[in-house]
Amino acid sequence: MSKRFNPLSLDALNFLLADVRGALGPYLNVFLVTQQHWSQSEVGLVTTIGGLLGIAVQTPIGAAIDETHRKRGAVILALGVLALGAITIFAWPQFWPVIFANGLISVVGDVFGPAVAALTLGLFARKQLARRMGRNSAFDHAGNVVIAGIAAAVGYLFSQRAVFLLVPVFAAMSAFAVLSIPAAAIDYDRARDSVDGGKAGKVAGFSILLKSHRLVVFGICVMLFHFANAPLLPLVGQKLASTFPQAATAMMSTCIVAAQVVMLPFAILVGRTADSWGRKPLFLLGFGMLPLRAVLYTLSDNSFWLIGVQLLDGVGAGIFGALSPLIIADIMRGTGRYNAAQGAIATMQGIGASLSGLASGVLVDDFGYNPAFLTLGVVALAAFGVFAVAMPETKTDD
Repeated sequence: MSKRFNPLSLDALNFLLADVRGALGPYLNVFLVTQQHWSQSEVGLVTTIGGLLGIAVQTPIGAAIDETHRKRGAVILALGVLALGAITIFAWPQFWPVIFANGLISVVGDVFGPAVAALTLGLFARKQLARRMGRNSAFDHAGNVVIAGIAAAVGYLFSQRAVFLLVPVFAAMSAFAVLSIPAAAIDYDRARDSVDGGKAGKVAGFSILLKSHRLVVFGICVMLFHFANAPLLPLVGQKLASTFPQAATAMMSTCIVAAQVVMLPFAILVGRTADSWGRKPLFLLGFGMLPLRAVLYTLSDNSFWLIGVQLLDGVGAGIFGALSPLIIADIMRGTGRYNAAQGAIATMQGIGASLSGLASGVLVDDFGYNPAFLTLGVVALAAFGVFAVAMPETKTDD
């Protein structure tokens, strides 16, 4: 790590970027339905278009971040577009402006994950990487908790619409944080993971994304994991809303914040133990939480039980979020295609999450909540099994 670099700058960036993203996603749909009186189909079209755009550009954006030395500039450009999109939604919450703004937001939102991971690789030696990735994830979760509280306060004191003005404020603060990282402190060969054994090697072709057996297996596991995981919280929210319609919003907020609070210590745990325990046992622990959650949801409709089970999401997601960038770095070591691989894995994640929304909806309509939970649990168990059998340990001795 360069002596010219203060690690608090990267802490602040992770914390503030969570605030930038968090002030948009969870609140847009609610605002459009409750305040603008949009139909569910109109809101669904907006989110579907945004989701498809995001999936389409994840791998190209990762590849572009590999190529550029202006990684700080990429973050600042994305922040500017994000702020512009939020201001557009605030000023003109009509159909076409929102479609356009949300599409831009979905595209530039794919910049932050690979860019921050690239900066981390470029600023820290590999022996420091596990602890640093866990710390990144912890500050991200802390930011999510804080913005949930701030957005709730702004929405209560002013209006739901005013929440979108938090985005340009936190975007400006995030830009300041990334600029506080000196460009000279970043090793750009290491930032794309083209360094192996202390020397920069030849950059591999994009075919490495398909030729790497471990990356393909990891991508399949990620897709299955998010197919099973993405619908669980919305389905729980629907169950809570049907039983306690007046308190549904508060209960959903409690589920989200409580899970984020649990994620924080588990992200730190991953950072401190990933080198000594290995990646695979920790990742299996995270994967194992998912089928357990799915089964436990079927045992009771009690609100305290459902919210309590949701806390297990903090364990699985905390491990997943902190460990995934590290596993990808292990697999792509020396190839120079780290961020392209990050984009490819994010694409698989997006495909799994997108497909599961329709599938879980059909299951609930035709069979009810419990069969839907159990089916998702079977998919989660398949992800666990594939990872356990087909995915080798990725940690290597340095």
